[in-house]
Amino acid sequence: MFDLKNKVALVTGARRGMGRTHALALARQGAKVVITDIDQNQCEPVAEEIKTLGGEVICLKMDVSDIKEVNAVFDKIVKEFGRLDILVNNAGIFVPKPALEISEEEWDKMIDINLKGQFFCAQRAAKEMAKNKWGRIINISSIASGQVGVGIAGGSHYTASKGGIIGMSETLAVEWAPLGINVNVVAPGAIDTPMIDDAQFSEEAMSGLLQKVPLKRMGRPEEVSAMVVFLASEEASYITGATFFVDGGWLAA
Repeated sequence: MFDLKNKVALVTGARRGMGRTHALALARQGAKVVITDIDQNQCEPVAEEIKTLGGEVICLKMDVSDIKEVNAVFDKIVKEFGRLDILVNNAGIFVPKPALEISEEEWDKMIDINLKGQFFCAQRAAKEMAKNKWGRIINISSIASGQVGVGIAGGSHYTASKGGIIGMSETLAVEWAPLGINVNVVAPGAIDTPMIDDAQFSEEAMSGLLQKVPLKRMGRPEEVSAMVVFLASEEASYITGATFFVDGGWLAA
């Protein structure tokens, strides 16, 4: 099961955290992996990890908010591998700021990277996948995405972007089903990644957050990657337009 041999997968924002573990998980299942990030040098250690596993990998610089750069990278992927089968839209940022203090520039940056970047990567990926009538697009959102009762103080621009991902993905799933492309969303809860460290939540805030999680711990990036691998596989052939919350039971509590 979950055999991805001969599949070509692109993971954006792959230098650390969940992006790194998504890339490694796909490689372990046999996929040829393209890893990208805004800092190519920091991607190289992940590429070396994949090579150590015996996987095939290339590492490229890509700012997902720059459409020209996105297209240039996809051109390189097609030139190198001749196809693209799987896209994991993982690149994203979280820079907390009280809603009354968010500037237009800060709002635009969050939306450009987290939402616009996902759309244009998905759009270009779909054009390539349609050529073979097979594709898997997995967009990474968040438990803080609206309609589930989870807001994050200081994250109005972040949650707006993550909610937009879910709405966008449902529409793309409908439009691209005739092309053989499945589009799904993975929405993680509290996951132990560098992004959490960067946000500098207080010890009290983190303790309060974990009290909401029935499993009473943060998730590991690898536990999210397992869902990504499933959705990338043939076993998920009848799943599209769905959102999967990997949250330790947070929403059930």
